[in-house]
Amino acid sequence: MGSFSSFRCCVGAYAFVPVIGGGLVSARQVGAPGDNKIIKQKIRKHHKTNMKRLALAALLLSAITVKAQQKVIQLYYGAAPGSEKWTWTEAENDDNALKTKVVYNVSHPTLTVYPADTAVQGTGTAVVICPGGGFHLLSVEKEGADAAAWLNKKGVTVFVLKYRLEHTTGTDPLKEFSDKAAQKGFEMDKLDVIPLAVADGQAAIGYVRSHAADYKIVPNQVGILGFSAGGTVAVLSTINATAENRPDFIGAIYPYISKGLLKPAPADAPPLFVAAASDDLLNANEQQSTNLYNAWLKAKRSAELHIYAKGGHGFGMNKQNIPTDSWIDRFGDWMNDLGLLKPLSNEKTEAQKSAEGWANLQKYYDDLVHNDWAWLSKYSDANAKLSPPAPGEKRVIFLGNSITENWGNIDPRFFKDNGYISRGIGGQVSAQMLVRFREDVINLKPLAVVIEAGTNDFAQNRGYIAPENIFGNIVSMCELAKINGIKPIIGSVLPATDFSWHRGLAPAEKIAALNDMLKAYAAKNHFTYIDYWSAMVNDKKGLKVELAQDGLVHPNLAGYKVMEPLAKAAITETLKKK
Repeated sequence: MGSFSSFRCCVGAYAFVPVIGGGLVSARQVGAPGDNKIIKQKIRKHHKTNMKRLALAALLLSAITVKAQQKVIQLYYGAAPGSEKWTWTEAENDDNALKTKVVYNVSHPTLTVYPADTAVQGTGTAVVICPGGGFHLLSVEKEGADAAAWLNKKGVTVFVLKYRLEHTTGTDPLKEFSDKAAQKGFEMDKLDVIPLAVADGQAAIGYVRSHAADYKIVPNQVGILGFSAGGTVAVLSTINATAENRPDFIGAIYPYISKGLLKPAPADAPPLFVAAASDDLLNANEQQSTNLYNAWLKAKRSAELHIYAKGGHGFGMNKQNIPTDSWIDRFGDWMNDLGLLKPLSNEKTEAQKSAEGWANLQKYYDDLVHNDWAWLSKYSDANAKLSPPAPGEKRVIFLGNSITENWGNIDPRFFKDNGYISRGIGGQVSAQMLVRFREDVINLKPLAVVIEAGTNDFAQNRGYIAPENIFGNIVSMCELAKINGIKPIIGSVLPATDFSWHRGLAPAEKIAALNDMLKAYAAKNHFTYIDYWSAMVNDKKGLKVELAQDGLVHPNLAGYKVMEPLAKAAITETLKKK
């Protein structure tokens, strides 16, 4: 791009000179007698001004570019589950008793990426850092960025987590927390935000592991390091964890693990490193760090404990010229003993290859979101090759998500023997099915369509959507079918208590409520409703484990064998209707 001052844009018979931050300078008609000299003087004056502004803009742009290198990742699509109604805005404060920058009012959790230092060979190890602050604030420097910088120099990629916090009404979260803590009856381990913060910790581990190839990380070298309340998040992230969101190692620095929060270590608990000081009142009162260490030993899991004589609570990365200054070195020694600081070899491990394959698949789906949001191209060739229905043919389309798509793969004879056609696409929400309804249903001229939608809406695959809107999308598909002479059949949403790819959404009751709405709508409009839910639900309103391929959402062959007679009976009943 050329200089702004030399650029001319002619509009009619007038010249306009763009000026950074100063709008457009207009001159009288170009070429008018006696005016050219004045015009040139104005242009030279604005040229000098522009050069100064350009220099300032270049400096600002440079600063923005440096900051942009610090990638910030939104942990959830849309509102974080469990805090959808939070309206406060995240803020910073550096005028507090800690004399350091803190963050408060976090309602939209994020990860800030600190890449491994390029001057050293990467280890493939990643650490999610959870700063402390009593679940009211986050000490993002001494318990975040400073620790990240140390680990980066060891070849470790770091993700600093801003997890959800209690609401601060003023501008000094530390004072507000101190005032609350001084009140009679205040118990921090009773805070409602703790389960949400722990869910953020697990989601962070899940994100890093699923994007391992993007950051040159080995998927089984993803750990978590927490300070104080962040230690609570780190330790409790192992409770009810899955293979996707379970940390491979834990660092807990003066963690807040009261007796009310302390749980037995899981049978598969990862190696644990604990560091604290004897003069830390939390430890002196409850021996929290030693209790945590003993819980790991009782479960026969690997643990290392460092208790320093002095240091108090919150020493973090502060330099006080006392032994606590070296806790980070001991943490590094521990990581090295576990093989986590060993430079990556040039030969890719199977875990790396798997991670790269998953990353490539994710990129493929991300590209589809931008270029073919409803994935109209998925069945375009198959639809083009499909002949119009033959005389007497009772064509039936199954429209759905992975539950429908997997059905055709796991038990293809059900579709082939009955002449049914599957148009399921894994991961899709009801809005995407609605968009492709014409291409994958109406244009194929079936007599009936079996609609199976809603699971991925509750999983928030494309962000949060209210149950009423899921219902509306399914109703719209039914109305499109009816107006085109196609009989709609509504399949209930299958039961689920959780989603392996997006934990903590508690969908069971919401699914049951939507099914009630769908059943009532079908009855009112004389449509057929297939009650898969009642036949497959367990006592916790989840999918029966013997019918689940993944233990949560997707049916196995036995599950489909339960669904098939229900679907076939519904289709037979529907096709008899006039």
